[in-house]
Amino acid sequence: MHTSRPAPWVSPVLCAAVLAAGVYAAVLGLGTTRLPLLVGGLMVLVAVDVAEFRRYPVRTPKLVAAALLGLRAALYVGLAHVDGSGLARVLLVLVPFTAYFAFGQTVAIGLAAVCLAVAVASTPDWYAHVERVSDLVMLTVGLVLAIAMAAVAVRERDGRIRLQESHRTVAELSAAAERARVARDLHDDLGHHLTAIVVLLEKAAAFHDREPGTAKDAVLDAERSARRALGEVRESVRSLRSFHLLAALDELVAGQGDVTLTVSGSPDGHDTSALHALYRAAQEGITNSRRHAAATRIAVAVDLGAERARLTVADDGRGMGAAVEGFGLLGMRERVALAGGRVDLASTSSGTRLTVTIPAARTA
Repeated sequence: MHTSRPAPWVSPVLCAAVLAAGVYAAVLGLGTTRLPLLVGGLMVLVAVDVAEFRRYPVRTPKLVAAALLGLRAALYVGLAHVDGSGLARVLLVLVPFTAYFAFGQTVAIGLAAVCLAVAVASTPDWYAHVERVSDLVMLTVGLVLAIAMAAVAVRERDGRIRLQESHRTVAELSAAAERARVARDLHDDLGHHLTAIVVLLEKAAAFHDREPGTAKDAVLDAERSARRALGEVRESVRSLRSFHLLAALDELVAGQGDVTLTVSGSPDGHDTSALHALYRAAQEGITNSRRHAAATRIAVAVDLGAERARLTVADDGRGMGAAVEGFGLLGMRERVALAGGRVDLASTSSGTRLTVTIPAARTA
């Protein structure tokens, strides 16, 4: 029987003990054990447990739990009357034990008191016999232990549920972060290359009649940019461990006559995530200079110092206007912030200057 209920083995173990004691008493002629009724009652009790656990593998609804609790209590009392060994009375501890899972501690304690009162009422002159007093004491201990065991089992179950919910929350947050990363990568990669393709195709259209050679070169450059876009989309799903900033920047500005690149320093001592953030910032800066600022000259400078890495993208355009609040810049700020850096943007009618600064790994 597969169930996620706490301590599902308690009831079967007690039933097996009662059955063994009843058979032993019947064989030796101890007491007045009615073995067929005892065996039948225990079978009914086990069948009720199995049916409930299969129908409600985690938690039984309260109305159903109340009805089943009443049925079990009647079976416990009936089994106690047909068991000559007297051990069947131990099944009464299952009343508060079972009730704890459905109704909580207060109800379980109340039912334990009721069970003890029923046991005392059904034991005449118990105070005059040491054996009967001992039996009642043992029953009391059993009720206390049953409630304590149920409390521990419930805490363990609730803790497991909270842990599962925590894992689910972490997984959802991780998935959201990954979706945001993929969204930024797609925006940066495709946005940059699509902008370049549009500019080149516009150039080809403008020079188609006057300078066919220039128009043909522009079309070829647009084709190369489209191929680079396809390659970078594929690359965005790979690990960043093989990322090389200088090679990526060289490829980024290749064939773009209006973009100059200056690099100083060494990438050693800088996290891959930081270098990747600088590359994405350069990509976004170039794209925005073309798309929003109508720039004719764009200067990209990277300084990889011992204490920090700095990227600067400056253009001679008309400014970015409302693009400052665009998704691309928002994604850039998020990426740089995750690397522990900051983004500074100054945009006027005479040009835009984007500066990204990220501390080195050993000083971050």
